[in-house]
Amino acid sequence: MANYAINGFGRIGRNVLRAMTQKQVERVRAINDLTDTKTLAHLLKWDSVHGKFNGEIGHDEENIVVRGHKIKILKERDPGNLPWKTLNVDVVLESTGFFTSRDKAELHISKAGAKRVLISAPAKNPDATL
Repeated sequence: MANYAINGFGRIGRNVLRAMTQKQVERVRAINDLTDTKTLAHLLKWDSVHGKFNGEIGHDEENIVVRGHKIKILKERDPGNLPWKTLNVDVVLESTGFFTSRDKAELHISKAGAKRVLISAPAKNPDATL
């Protein structure tokens, strides 16, 4: 099974995590977002559209805890500097809205060490559109 990371934990990043099964949540290695862990946990737990998250949500200084699974929170602006290889990340969900060209999203692979990137916005010159 693949290991995942989420780059950008806004509406799309949070909704993807909400939609995951417990086994899938346990495969999320990290979330990259500049917001503090307390706020990220609160936004995941209380959604204005979907309501309260069905499961336990917590946090500490470096992680949010989703249904008992710790997910590392990173605060890196440059996707090329993310530790995807070290964290054994296979697939990155690129949901910041900033890295939508192939060249920019490819930094997750060529510099950070992920195997694939799924861009959640209309992309410029993608390898494929799903």
